[in-house]
Amino acid sequence: MERIEAYIKYHDPALLPVTAQHESEWFDLRCAEDADMTKGEYRLLSLGVTIKIPDGYEIIIAPRSSTYKQFGIILANSIGVIDNAYGNDEADILRFPAIAMRDTHIRKNNRICQFRFQRVQPKVQLLEVNHINGVARGGIGSSGRN
Repeated sequence: MERIEAYIKYHDPALLPVTAQHESEWFDLRCAEDADMTKGEYRLLSLGVTIKIPDGYEIIIAPRSSTYKQFGIILANSIGVIDNAYGNDEADILRFPAIAMRDTHIRKNNRICQFRFQRVQPKVQLLEVNHINGVARGGIGSSGRN
């Protein structure tokens, strides 16, 4: 398996380290501040780190599976895609765009999201055609039917 290197800067020495969980290749990120949010509030929660993403890669940020249950927040963008142009300066601190679905309190160092590196999509040229032939699958959401 290929190994890449990425640089990380912690903006607060009290912030616990970013670690991969259960060899899943996803890294947990922690809230870098205590945050009280009221239902319906939107807030950019600091994650307290800057990550220099290697050329040819991007990172995907998503909530942890327990984030909604524990804190009642969702990621405003569903997932976050961060390309390697971000993180070129210490001011590029990662943030979690949270929407509170209930009143909540998040403590500094609570794990609220996760990220992984992935290769940047190759250059793709879309070619227009008049017809695409194949077997129809039944549309979005059809694969879950019995």
